Parts: sequence; structure tokens; C-alpha cells
Amino acid sequence: MTKPTKSFNLVRIILSDLLRHPLQVTLFLLVLVSAAAVVLSSHENRQRSIVLEQLMQERDRLDIEWRHLVLEQSALTEHNRIETLVKKQLDMHRPSPDEEVVVRIR
Repeated sequence: MTKPTKSFNLVRIILSDLLRHPLQVTLFLLVLVSAAAVVLSSHENRQRSIVLEQLMQERDRLDIEWRHLVLEQSALTEHNRIETLVKKQLDMHRPSPDEEVVVRIR
């Protein structure tokens, strides 16, 4: 029976000390809460930095792809290139006025 009495006495001593120094206990709890807030804030900041970096890399990749597509579009729409392809691959030429045929639609 001596063990429960000793543990009860220890709890009573701890509670009495806590009640005797409320300012110190409050400050200690505030320090713990502040430390937890700093840890959570740092973690959130790191997570957002990682997401920002990924988004910036994606933006750069899309920007490079867009520039390549603009260059490809300008190269594909050049009249000289189209004329050359038509002449070489399809053996086409611009018709002379004698070769023109006018079709009338009613």
C-alpha cells in the first residue's frame, strides 16, 4: 500500500507546484505552442516553396514549347515553302491565262 500513497503524493506535489507558479506555467505552455507554430509554419513554407518551384519549371517548359510551336508555325506558313512543295511534290504550276477555266454557278 505504500506505492499508491507515494504516487499520489508525487501527483499532489506536482499539482501544488503548478498552482503555486501560474505565470511560469503559462509562459512555458506559450513557449511550447509558439515552438509548434514555428515548426508548422516552416513546414508549410517548405511545401509551398516546392509547389512554386514545380510550377515555375512547368511554366518554363510550356514557354519553350510555345516558342517552338510559333517557330514551326511560321516556318510552315511561309508562301515560298508552300510553293516549292507544291512544285516538287505535286508537279503543279501557276496556270497561264489560256489554261484558266471559268466555272459559272447558277
